[in-house]
Amino acid sequence: MSETTDTEVKWMLKDSPETAITDHAGVPAILLHLLAQRGVQDSDDIDYFLNPKLQNLSDPYDLPNMKAAVERIFQAVDEDQRILIYGDYDVDGVTSVTLMLRVLSAYGLNASYFIPKRGEEGYGLSELAIERMLEIENNNPEKGGVDLVITVDCGTASLHEIEILNQKGIDVIVVDHHEMSEEGSPDCVAVVNPKLGDDHHYLCAAGVVFKLAHALLKERMIENFDLKECLDLVAVATISDIVPLVSENRLLVRHGLRKLPQTSNYGLKALQQIADLKGQITSMDVGFRIGPRLNAAGRMDQPDQALNLLMADSVDEAKELGAMLNDFNIERQQFEKRIRDEAMAMLLEKFDPVNDPVIVLGSRDWHPGVVGIVASRLMRTYYKPTFIIAIDEHGVGKGSGRSVEGVSLVGAIRACDEHLITGGGHDMAAGLSIDESKLDAFREDFGKYVLETTSSAERAPRIYVDAEIDFEQLSLEFLDSYDLLQPFGSKNPQPLFMSKQVWLTEAPRRLKNQHLKLFMRQGVVEHDAIFFGGGERDLPDPPWDVAFTIDRNTFRGVTSLQVVIRDIRAAQ
Repeated sequence: MSETTDTEVKWMLKDSPETAITDHAGVPAILLHLLAQRGVQDSDDIDYFLNPKLQNLSDPYDLPNMKAAVERIFQAVDEDQRILIYGDYDVDGVTSVTLMLRVLSAYGLNASYFIPKRGEEGYGLSELAIERMLEIENNNPEKGGVDLVITVDCGTASLHEIEILNQKGIDVIVVDHHEMSEEGSPDCVAVVNPKLGDDHHYLCAAGVVFKLAHALLKERMIENFDLKECLDLVAVATISDIVPLVSENRLLVRHGLRKLPQTSNYGLKALQQIADLKGQITSMDVGFRIGPRLNAAGRMDQPDQALNLLMADSVDEAKELGAMLNDFNIERQQFEKRIRDEAMAMLLEKFDPVNDPVIVLGSRDWHPGVVGIVASRLMRTYYKPTFIIAIDEHGVGKGSGRSVEGVSLVGAIRACDEHLITGGGHDMAAGLSIDESKLDAFREDFGKYVLETTSSAERAPRIYVDAEIDFEQLSLEFLDSYDLLQPFGSKNPQPLFMSKQVWLTEAPRRLKNQHLKLFMRQGVVEHDAIFFGGGERDLPDPPWDVAFTIDRNTFRGVTSLQVVIRDIRAAQ
């Protein structure tokens, strides 16, 4: 990999593997270059990547403990037992609950469900949530208790909490994708989690539930139930949970996105209407317009409303619930702006962006439901691993973290666990609980961990450019082949291109929210572009090198190639 500049933000131009195929069945050379960078280098892999087919799905029994889970569920079906689905409150959690309920209903079981409230009961399985869940179930004369709990998107590390359920005579199946506890696996009927095996580690919880549903249907087919109709839910979950879009995830998302515009799910249809999405849906549409609205309910401590939307059985009900989630999202945005402004003010007082390796901020005035979004924004602004923590009236903080390349938050949490009540998650996104009095000590040791495990070069902000391309190559014909790389997301990022010696044909036009409309020329070829937030930058005099992505833009029935600027530097 060759470094292209010494500026504050380093541009890293990716090398092309020496073994890359340079000719394949009419696929443009630039596309083969991009595929090779993604490790797709032989003819069969290229065909699978560009045209993934559902018939290529692997055997669901490849997942650990699948047989035991299937047998126990069918025992519940045959004996008409009482099942409760316990899920987390984010998009992956509520879609997993929806899919599990839909499958069990197809087998004739009217299962219950429970989703904890983030503010009161915390993440995943907790004693408080279990207590409320059992109180609801035991006090319902139509249900009269629970025989089997199926946890989705949680439970893998909940050894103590599952033991509580065991002691009450309740069987548990865990369907999850999170990391294992250092203490081992919980004592339950089955833990269906790819992390216990050697493959499929990329699946989100809804992907694992889809695999479980596939296994059930392989044993007992159901007339008038088509699992392919649930792929839209799986796609929304997979994109929103930011898991790698590789292998079967890519296959599931590609087909799920195609299904979304014609979805039979009233709730997803209502969200598309509210977000003004028409025609082809992309992963960006899901990640920035559908997912946040579903997440907003959980962030506002009303996660049941997101599930109710996905389970709605009429257009009118879905419209009403969709409007409610949209209001939650607006409220979430207001909370987020206030917290972000307050956090930025704190950083101006006591943060050195050059020398301080991490950001850790907390306040008693912050809402726990939006700290993760603020952490993400600050991480991108300062390129520092970040934890933002909302502290309750008892001095207990609940925080969310976002990291930069090369810094594992799971590793950091383990290195600093003496300061924490609990903590866990993924390398790039994690959560924790901490006593207010331990914030400073945690910040100091978190910073030490980062300094000890990374070099100064690794901590420098950078962007990775996939390929240099000329303006004359940017056409709708090129966009058609480029679209075969989709869906974009984690481990299959949207390609970042670079063009050199670019001039302005007229002055930049300022739009709202500090965005810029740019009119550019390279040689004799002109393209306009949008530079989000570009109005806040002190741009050099042209000529420029520009780093950008491309998108398909359709306005009033006319399709064009949209250039979206990521960064600008003086031409080199």
